Amino acid sequence: MPLSAPAEREHVHTRSIECSGYRRTDGLWDIEGHLVDTKTYGFDNQDRGRVEAGEPVHGMWLRLTIDDDFLIHEAEANTEFGPYRLCGDIAPNFAGLKGLTIGPGWRRGVHATVGGTKGCTHLVELLGPMATTAFQTLWPLIARRGKRPEGQRPALMGSCHAYAEDSPISRRQWPDYFKARETPPGREA
Repeated sequence: MPLSAPAEREHVHTRSIECSGYRRTDGLWDIEGHLVDTKTYGFDNQDRGRVEAGEPVHGMWLRLTIDDDFLIHEAEANTEFGPYRLCGDIAPNFAGLKGLTIGPGWRRGVHATVGGTKGCTHLVELLGPMATTAFQTLWPLIARRGKRPEGQRPALMGSCHAYAEDSPISRRQWPDYFKARETPPGREA
């Protein structure tokens, strides 16, 4: 088990998120996300009637079509299951993500376009893992092409613990940008 043994408990809810990246024949990329929420018990719902255990409370899809620069060319959303009849009505608003770039300012642009009552909380949340999936899909291919301009600090540097400026990974992968950790005063060896 990857975590310590839990206290005695009862399983109540599951949220599953699956994201996939696809290379298209036209040179663009499709990043697709699927979110499903289920309960371990059935319950009555005013709009849907009875929602049985294991039946999706939320079942939502989102596709972003992007280019090598992470610019969104198309965005499509679909709410297959929602707690209310009108949940799916907001899906067309996600087409408004067209023209945004996954990168600096991404979250601000998403919020301005489909945040709050202009969108769906769950579809907006799905965009986070989809952005990560986009980077995981494209980055290795872009890095192999040597797209980073000469003298420009690697974009991944400083993005996590492993890529800290003073980490052994940064020393190995980007020696020109590696910065040795300064020893705090009084801690000299």
